[in-house]
Amino acid sequence: MNTSVDALTITLEPNDARRLACLCGQFDQHLRQIEQRLDIEIRNRGNVFALLGDEDRTQAAGNLLLNLYSETGREAELTPDAVHLFLQQSDLELRMDQPNVTAPETNNVESFTVIRTKKGNIKPRGRNQQRYVRAIQTHDINFGVGPAGTGKTYLAVACAVESLLRDEVERILLVRPAVEAGEKLGFLPGDLSQKVDPYLRPLYDALYEMLGVETVGKLIERGVIEIAPLAYMRGRTLNNSYILLDESQNTTREQMKMFLTRIGFGSTAVITGDMSQIDLPRGTLSGLKHVCEVLKDVSDISFTFFESKDVVRHPLVQQIVDAYQAHEDRQTP
Repeated sequence: MNTSVDALTITLEPNDARRLACLCGQFDQHLRQIEQRLDIEIRNRGNVFALLGDEDRTQAAGNLLLNLYSETGREAELTPDAVHLFLQQSDLELRMDQPNVTAPETNNVESFTVIRTKKGNIKPRGRNQQRYVRAIQTHDINFGVGPAGTGKTYLAVACAVESLLRDEVERILLVRPAVEAGEKLGFLPGDLSQKVDPYLRPLYDALYEMLGVETVGKLIERGVIEIAPLAYMRGRTLNNSYILLDESQNTTREQMKMFLTRIGFGSTAVITGDMSQIDLPRGTLSGLKHVCEVLKDVSDISFTFFESKDVVRHPLVQQIVDAYQAHEDRQTP
């Protein structure tokens, strides 16, 4: 723990016992979470909080507590996940204060910060997620590239659901390549569609959360939502559709070209992938790597590149991503 004598005192108003309990969490778990992440000490008596530690960190923690307390006025419960997301933004602000580090352009993304779905609103966290959503809303073809846990697929599904609910598209197609990740698909029961169904489960989960299980089932029966392996896309022309290609790092160059040339009028396509998790046979070039080079200068196609700092899962996920990347960098001549 940082033993600096620098201290900051803040008073949270209004003095509401329920909101203060929500802010602190059970057994003060939210305060301990903030202390551990920002390397400070928090002491409180009622609605008065004393923050001890490095000046920049206590200031960031003070702003964080104010934002979280405001959140308790809108939400019935404040979860550790929500605290983590706010901490991610605090970490970013701290990095922006470092010498020779500049904040990326926001491109006036504030008006695009909420995605509305049947089950509630979804708010992108951080500048990169906001830029990503804005790009999807303003471009016909979009690429989201980065490590696991950065919200690439989840936000793309949310944008698809919002477009469907607004009648901007007639159907949603969620697509994944049927590539083995160490396991053998041939040993799974059923036909090809049934074999790849477990690999499409993250897409189902996101849809269930945003629309509800019953609604999703009805839309799939009517063909309004289609979830399919990439191999089923050949020969089709997809008009007035929202098409999401997930796990695109596992496409070949030919498959990527085939997919991109399926897109018709009135359609939006989002292609997501993680360059560090390619499961293609050794010596096969990833279609995602290839297309990033081929289309990088096409102005009407958006590319959003996520980094480990954009991870919105457990804090250890960010450290794991960084550790693997550092190891791979050491192994590369």
